[in-house]
Amino acid sequence: MRPMSFGQGGPQWGSGDSGGSQGPDWAALAEASEARQRRRRWLMIGGGALATVAVGSAVAFAIVSANGNSTASNKPADQLPTTADIPSDTAPADPTFAETTPPPPLDPKDFISSAKKDKAPLSADTLFPGTKLTVGDRVYKKGATSSTKSCSSATQGALGGVLTGNDCTRLIRATYAKDGVAVTVGVAVFDTEAQATKAKNQYTKGTVTSLSGSGVPAFCRTTICRSTTNSYGRYAYFTTAGFTSGGRDVTTKDRAVFTTSDDLAEFTFRQITRRGEAQASAAAEAPQ
Repeated sequence: MRPMSFGQGGPQWGSGDSGGSQGPDWAALAEASEARQRRRRWLMIGGGALATVAVGSAVAFAIVSANGNSTASNKPADQLPTTADIPSDTAPADPTFAETTPPPPLDPKDFISSAKKDKAPLSADTLFPGTKLTVGDRVYKKGATSSTKSCSSATQGALGGVLTGNDCTRLIRATYAKDGVAVTVGVAVFDTEAQATKAKNQYTKGTVTSLSGSGVPAFCRTTICRSTTNSYGRYAYFTTAGFTSGGRDVTTKDRAVFTTSDDLAEFTFRQITRRGEAQASAAAEAPQ
């Protein structure tokens, strides 16, 4: 028997493969791992796409269902209604109102400036109502009244010619007295404001004849009395004031006569003004 030698001819140590002693195929292993990774990525991408498609389909179905048409999703885009075919909002609009401008207020003076508009009843009772007149702490007793269409017949001096020359249509008088002082107010009526203004401007002398009666004695027939004149609208008004006894002339010191005359002139003006206001108010409230 040949002795064993550790340098050669001994047994070969390996993998137990009788075909030889080859190591692992690292390249094949790497390629197999890469293939597995690619398959995993494609599976993930494919699954996400399917989920996206599913969500999109669900949203589309919800939109179609909300529109109340379960078959709309089956129509192609060219068969959908155009904008003109879609009904517009039919809810009623809020009501609108045209801007209006209120008419200007009626001017009371217009109603007392012309006989064509001044149609309210006119008499001594409408101008001078009641049995007395109270101004502050002064109380005047109402005396006699009168009304005549012959304006000059109730005047003295040149006043009659002025009234007649301007076509006076009526002269209304009323007398008031207090503590021995009396005043007669005469209201001359014309058809127009122009005539009344002209009569006032032409007046220089003469008086309305004092009116006695109803407890007031005759006055201012032969004595000097205080006279005034004014006009408003188609009315000219005059006062004659003085003492009721003793034949006493009025002087500038007789303040009671001046106060009485002024009170009745102011009252007459206010009565004429109220006449215009009443007619303007009635016209404004009348149906159009």
